[in-house]
Amino acid sequence: MTTTEQEERAVSNVVGYARVSTREQNPHAQEAELRAAGAARVFVDHGESSRIAERPQWGACLDYLRAGDTLVIRALDRVAGTEQMAIELIRDLGRRGIRLRSLTEPFLDVDTSTPMGEAIVGIMAVLAQLRVATIRENTRRGLAHARSQGRVGGRPSVMTPERTAEALRMRADGASVSHIAKVLGVGSSSVSRALLRHEPAPEAEPSLQDATS
Repeated sequence: MTTTEQEERAVSNVVGYARVSTREQNPHAQEAELRAAGAARVFVDHGESSRIAERPQWGACLDYLRAGDTLVIRALDRVAGTEQMAIELIRDLGRRGIRLRSLTEPFLDVDTSTPMGEAIVGIMAVLAQLRVATIRENTRRGLAHARSQGRVGGRPSVMTPERTAEALRMRADGASVSHIAKVLGVGSSSVSRALLRHEPAPEAEPSLQDATS
């Protein structure tokens, strides 16, 4: 730790962390809020996703923090991109004796070293798992319903019935797939799939019994 960092620790144990998703965004507003909340040192990441744990300034912030410190953030999504990441972070900071304070989420200010604090984090973990399971189940039911209605999941095809009919007509006139795609303003792969779906089924080979009858 440098002399400057030691001096900062002598007057404050409140540490701030700010993050913006793109390099074009300005983190000054976040940094000002954190300093107004008492942070003498603020670490800032530019153009880093919260879903990536290995962020330069976030790593430096975690290394700087010591037991008894308070990490102050604007919101939990500044440090964790998923609920599971957030829960693991809260527990890890608690084990290290570091308090987490969010300026917009006061319910996060819990002491995980106490039975009550650990119970709250445990409830958060259960709710996170329940949310994921609910999303999966809703997606499964939605796909099953779509299949029962003769539809498949995913984005609607760019090949509308009108475009498909025009593609079939142009193909029958001898136009290439690339030319059809250019005229219709779609990708060649979309045209190929549409044509393939409307190709007539090949005639069945005559069986041996038909040949001898």
